[in-house]
Amino acid sequence: MGAWDDKVKGIGLMLLEFCYHVFTVVQPRCRRVFLGLITIVFSGAAIPPIAEQMIKSSLAAQRPVLMILGDSLVAGHGLPQGEAFPDILGQMLQNDGFDVRIINAGVSGDTTAGGLERLDWSLADNPDAAILVLGGNDLLRGLDPSASYANLDKIIERLKARNISVLLAGMRAPRNLGVDYANEFDAIYQRLADRHDVLFYPFFLDGVALQPMMNLADGMHPNQAGISHIALKILPQVKALLARTAQ
Repeated sequence: MGAWDDKVKGIGLMLLEFCYHVFTVVQPRCRRVFLGLITIVFSGAAIPPIAEQMIKSSLAAQRPVLMILGDSLVAGHGLPQGEAFPDILGQMLQNDGFDVRIINAGVSGDTTAGGLERLDWSLADNPDAAILVLGGNDLLRGLDPSASYANLDKIIERLKARNISVLLAGMRAPRNLGVDYANEFDAIYQRLADRHDVLFYPFFLDGVALQPMMNLADGMHPNQAGISHIALKILPQVKALLARTAQ
């Protein structure tokens, strides 16, 4: 099976390279077809270099705006200026050749209801794409998961109505809140991703939660090492998100 898989992979990369050469000469409207295929094939996985170059070429015509709507995890609670998640993610994208303007729409203490209430003015910069990082404070307050679901559902609906591509980052409830509550809350993100057909990153704090070396003294907010870890892990999904904006 290993040899067969390698052969299939090799054929796939050859086809992708051929598509890239075609991509460089076809009309812009035709390029959307190739970008759409890339988004479907490589969603949730590392995008090959040739595919990345196709995305970058399309984005170069117009610098996209990426809004990150969230709470203190986005705002940069306890971190030095310029070290918040949007800043570090922007640096990683720039290092990989993606020229993107990033809007930090994080407000410490915000719940999903707060994110919904301020959505209109958060959209003042007319973003092309959005990453949603909300729900952590709903957990801390023990809010009804159905209310959190409804708020996020409305946010995504309004973003999609404006043709804004969405990447939904999930949260996971601590088990000490009760197994039934935790299971109900954890499930809302996958349900939303399936309902709206948006890109999905299951757990924003994956690899960081409950890791002392990755968090500030409060044990809840990532330190600089934690932020870098999060940004690196979510980066492939963010690139897939940008591919959707380039279509």
